[in-house]
Amino acid sequence: MFRKSFASVLGILVFVCITNAQQRAEVSLQLGEPFFTAMLDSVYQSFDPPAFRLSGESGCGTLKIIREAGGARTGVQFRDGHIRVPLAFSGNYAPPFIGCVEFSGWADSVLELEFDQVRQKLIGRARVTNVHLDGAGGLPSAGIARLLQSSIDKRLNPIEILKLDKLSFGVPIPSTGTLRMRAVGVRHEVSSGVLILRITYEFTKG
Repeated sequence: MFRKSFASVLGILVFVCITNAQQRAEVSLQLGEPFFTAMLDSVYQSFDPPAFRLSGESGCGTLKIIREAGGARTGVQFRDGHIRVPLAFSGNYAPPFIGCVEFSGWADSVLELEFDQVRQKLIGRARVTNVHLDGAGGLPSAGIARLLQSSIDKRLNPIEILKLDKLSFGVPIPSTGTLRMRAVGVRHEVSSGVLILRITYEFTKG
């Protein structure tokens, strides 16, 4: 039993880098684009597309984030130090004096990450940068972009990415106690095709 626990602790120490004398360490977690592609495939195969009402609309005025539209797919891309999130969508909107108009297309958006020190959470905010329309009955893409951003701000932002308390755990040391590994911080780095999360752990005796 002792050998098994000792091996567990030793294995952890092999994969972390002690950063200072205050018993802290940093663990790196890499998430590639294929991971998010597989996750989104599973989401769209198992659940209905995310849908919400457009801000300020009643009756006609809905928006769905779908898997694909106009040759573009909803996904996550890591490029040039940024997290790009193309969003395929379809919906309807009722401009004044026109009636209900169907539209579809895809939006360029970026996801900006930040660590909330007070709430100990990694959060993200999606920001629409451009909209490409397949058909919108003459509606301007800028108007659709404003509706899309307003709805995202109201329904989604800020997006909870990671709660540090879910990453904290203890390693039992027989006849001695428990080594507590508490996640106390996280920073991120975007590389080509990869998101790297660097999680700081604090070691304490339980």
